[in-house]
Amino acid sequence: MLLIDTHAHIYDSQFGDETAAMLDRANAQQISQIWMPNCARETISGMMALADQYPDRCLPMMGLHPAYVNETVEAELAAVEDQLNRHAFMAVGEIGLDFYWDMTYVDQQFMAFETQLRWAAGQKLPVSMHTRSGNDRNAFAEAADLIEKLALPDLTGIFHCFVGTLDEARRAIDMGFKLGIGGVATFKNGGLDKVLPHIGLDHIVLETDAPYLAPVPYRGKRNEPAYLRIIAQHVADLNQIHVDDVARHTTANALSLLPVLYANLLPES
Repeated sequence: MLLIDTHAHIYDSQFGDETAAMLDRANAQQISQIWMPNCARETISGMMALADQYPDRCLPMMGLHPAYVNETVEAELAAVEDQLNRHAFMAVGEIGLDFYWDMTYVDQQFMAFETQLRWAAGQKLPVSMHTRSGNDRNAFAEAADLIEKLALPDLTGIFHCFVGTLDEARRAIDMGFKLGIGGVATFKNGGLDKVLPHIGLDHIVLETDAPYLAPVPYRGKRNEPAYLRIIAQHVADLNQIHVDDVARHTTANALSLLPVLYANLLPES
């Protein structure tokens, strides 16, 4: 059964000249699509080069990652807006809130997040959201509060790298979002064993976040899309079902998010 990696930075320099081999390994594991989130101006060219080379497999998003928000935020957002106006993207991302590393530009993060949410709603594109908590602040809760306050029509997307509680999972689902499940699901103390069996397969999509957060037994090493099948198997084990059922549901869930422009990319199972 085909799988879709809904979040992977395969343009990252960690892959060096191994990109073709990495994509071959993904293909061998029946990874039909790899969705690529942007981070900042500096990552656009590498991501777009892959999108141009593999237009049916490597689908680009456009956004400003919260960890890249600093004093240049206005210029970064202008670059994102320019790209969204000039090219077709499958989502707005990676956007959101990050309280883990540095709280210096939190106000600017909120401004950038709200701006990009409005762009996504205006263009009827899904969003890929990064919510990393820290410094005694819950990024998921604050992102959800903002989304509910804005009440933008038809806004949907993915809470990328979801590691929250069952209550948070249900809150995201009630708002119409999918949960991006990655390598953390395989970690002994990742906590998703207390969540995934209780929410059903209709609300999740799979991701690697390559080259980060590799699943067990590769934890601590460079991640890649081929490892998505390991994550799918672990989700299947937690739900006591066959991995093909996980593949079928999560692929359908991912495809349901694709904008009309990408309808021709529905893979053959």
